[in-house]
Amino acid sequence: MPVQWGVLSTARINEKFLAGLAESETCDALAVASRDLPRAQAYAREHGIERAYGGYEELLADDDVEAVYISLPNALHLEWTRRALEAGKHVLCEKPLSRSPRAVEEAFDVAQREDRLLMEAFMYRHNPQTARLAELVRDGAIGRLRMIRASFSFFLPDPGNVRLSTELEGGALMDVGCYCVSGARLLGGEPVSAFGWETIGGDGVDIAFVGALRFPDHVYAHFDAGLVFTDRHELEVVGEEASLFVQDPWHCRTPVIELRREHSVQERFELAPVNSYRLEAENLAAAIRGEATPLLGRDDAVGQARTIGALYAAAETGRAVDLAEI
Repeated sequence: MPVQWGVLSTARINEKFLAGLAESETCDALAVASRDLPRAQAYAREHGIERAYGGYEELLADDDVEAVYISLPNALHLEWTRRALEAGKHVLCEKPLSRSPRAVEEAFDVAQREDRLLMEAFMYRHNPQTARLAELVRDGAIGRLRMIRASFSFFLPDPGNVRLSTELEGGALMDVGCYCVSGARLLGGEPVSAFGWETIGGDGVDIAFVGALRFPDHVYAHFDAGLVFTDRHELEVVGEEASLFVQDPWHCRTPVIELRREHSVQERFELAPVNSYRLEAENLAAAIRGEATPLLGRDDAVGQARTIGALYAAAETGRAVDLAEI
């Protein structure tokens, strides 16, 4: 039987997640909740969802809902993750769970106590393009890994957008820079030191963030993320013998990896497009049924929060931060 999903909020990102569920044979969208019942009902009709609730608590009280997708603003992620877990639901929470590693640990402690599954929703990690990139690096396609370079940005003209709200924990690093951090950690491991610079805008959030990470064995990463730049999304992995370049590393709409050597493309690895949102939902669904392990668990989520926290601390103090101190 397909896992029955509930969706907390009617955020725009839901469109992509629901499209993924619609493709799946192991997941069904059963319910949606909004703080406004008419809005939830209209949303349910538009997307063919059976049940609509005018409050998040009402959805969590539905015994038929097995798993919830939380797409609320960042500041509400951990609160509603905890409430959903305590209501007996498995949770897929949009990234980032938090910038506090201790708070993330506590959320996973609740999941363990309630015997439920919790996963942070970095959908790109589930895409075959990402797996192939990591495999190429691991198999020595570029020789010894030396440098990782990443970017993710877009221009956000709406001053009322939640991404520009300090109260809702917006900001460029939290919204898009977290992908660059995740990609660097996937390939380089856990960083030992972090430094960052930020430009403040909105009502006090970072609208641009540039970060640098140092990993063991003299591996480095640098990235930029912005809400005031033109659209940019790239990932380059540089080794002693060659480099790997991905033009679309986060959305994975056109999955292609280029192997570059001596200023030219030596080989292109082209993969079939596949819905990353479907894959992440199906991964958690399979884990719920006891048929798989969640791709992303406690260790990855805590490492992600620790690195984000260190980057913010470095930007605020103007000094490099030792990750062991976070």
